[in-house]
Amino acid sequence: MKARKKTNSELFFNGILNENPIFRLALSMCPAVGISTTVMNGVLLGTAVLFVQVFSSCTIAAIKNYIHPRIRIPTYTLTIATWVTVIDLMLAAYVPEAYKEMGIFVKLIVAFAIITMRLETFACRNPVGASFWDGIGMGLGFTFGMMALGLVRELLGMGTILGYDVLGFRPLLFFVLPAAGFFCVGLMMAIFNYMEIVYNRRKKV
Repeated sequence: MKARKKTNSELFFNGILNENPIFRLALSMCPAVGISTTVMNGVLLGTAVLFVQVFSSCTIAAIKNYIHPRIRIPTYTLTIATWVTVIDLMLAAYVPEAYKEMGIFVKLIVAFAIITMRLETFACRNPVGASFWDGIGMGLGFTFGMMALGLVRELLGMGTILGYDVLGFRPLLFFVLPAAGFFCVGLMMAIFNYMEIVYNRRKKV
């Protein structure tokens, strides 16, 4: 029996909730732990990943019939590298101060597992339209994860949100350290899993 194809809305929300790259698939942990110290860092890196994911997925979906199976991974890498170069130059030109803080992580998007994984499992097997919505969902899911981590770590570590002082003191400086990134990711993974369990139980009732 042929599996039912997901609608555009299902593809969109799939990356944000059911297959969130950070909290459900545990992919691209390096930036999640290393750069998610503030909300703004999460927004900027998340936007960069969203851009690269969408354009890489659409590119591969458009040329999938011309890619020889033996060179598909190098083709994915070259495609991702091309779009990473574009967003890298754009960020360096328009937001230089923020770019200085996360420049190395933008370049490392080439090696982010989430992008390569979606090209291999989805874009190379589906049309451009579906790949576009899948890329949007996955990119926004990653952005949401980075922003959520940034919000918790910035607020608890520095007492600020988007640079604005909201607490008047620094509650727990530990949260801006790399070790806190693992702690926050693990905690939010547990919350996502619990939410899914509750949802499935209510769905059966």
